[in-house]
Amino acid sequence: MKKKGLIITLAIIVLLAVAAFVLHRMYGQSATYDDDFYIEDTSTITKIYIADKLDNQVLLTRVPNDTTWMVNDQYEASQPLVRSLLGTLNTMRIRNRVNKAAAKNEVKLLAGKSTKVEIYQNVYRIDWFNHHWQFFPHEKLTNTYYVGHETQDLLGTIMLREGDKWPVVVHIPGFRGFVGPQFITNPLLWRSHRIVDLPVSKIERIELNIPAVPSESFAICREGEGFYMEMLENHQRVDGFDTARVAQFLSSFTNLNFDEYAAAVPKTELDTTFSKPPRTILRIKDTEGNEHVLKTYLKYNNPDDIINMPDPEMYEVFDLDRLYAVLDDKDTVLIQYFVFDNILQHASFFRGAAINNPTIQH
Repeated sequence: MKKKGLIITLAIIVLLAVAAFVLHRMYGQSATYDDDFYIEDTSTITKIYIADKLDNQVLLTRVPNDTTWMVNDQYEASQPLVRSLLGTLNTMRIRNRVNKAAAKNEVKLLAGKSTKVEIYQNVYRIDWFNHHWQFFPHEKLTNTYYVGHETQDLLGTIMLREGDKWPVVVHIPGFRGFVGPQFITNPLLWRSHRIVDLPVSKIERIELNIPAVPSESFAICREGEGFYMEMLENHQRVDGFDTARVAQFLSSFTNLNFDEYAAAVPKTELDTTFSKPPRTILRIKDTEGNEHVLKTYLKYNNPDDIINMPDPEMYEVFDLDRLYAVLDDKDTVLIQYFVFDNILQHASFFRGAAINNPTIQH
């Protein structure tokens, strides 16, 4: 009886396996070479590793259960850049294969100069019936691409996927350009430019210290559901202030970004500009106790003007669009006056049309 039961069980397993195979052939979707090259569902991507032949490398990692990505597990990534890269992986298509005569030479070129891109995804060990039956999820390296040079018409990029025999020309249909520049290997360029993203309801205290004019330094502080203004020099409340200007000031901290990282500050400015006290010191504290400090410094149009000009304080020598800033004593960045005009104002700006109302509600 036991033997007969075992035979029946094995027969059932075989029949189920055969049925699964037949149904998979009938309803499953078999990918062609081109279909398999791009990433159909980028929401399954967990990590992207990019490296070049000069030892530049970056690891982009998706935060679980979130839309945020990290750079080298340390810094928040620029979400627009990540979205652009995911869009490229999803929309890139094979335009044509490199012809046989040129293929060998292209492989040699890719071996000597190319960008390696590894794609990791959440996949299922059992994935049947066009993704209707999915079991046992795990992370897996699904694709490795070698990205080479652009084509002569500047509309395609030579690429080779690991495991394939022939390099191909890849493009994005309808896009005039090539995909190579999307695969950036400099970690700094991937980092987010965000300083803070605070709605007014999350602001606890904003403090602006102006070392050259202490009497104009001030703070906007939360008090219950409203805010009051305080002078830093004597810690006295302001009896009245322009509520409209303060409201605009507070709203400026929603999605506040710097322009770019100052990767190479001229030595002349390091020895002069940054050796002086900051132009302003901005402290931003949220209701959860997090704090960011932004110290600003004037930027010269030409750093040599500091030495050559008889009067280095002359208006014409300064960059009228941007200034330097040091964020949390770590990163030197560039910020735009246009973005910070509502923030880096003296206290008198907010007292100019004083209204007898010591707090502002939100």
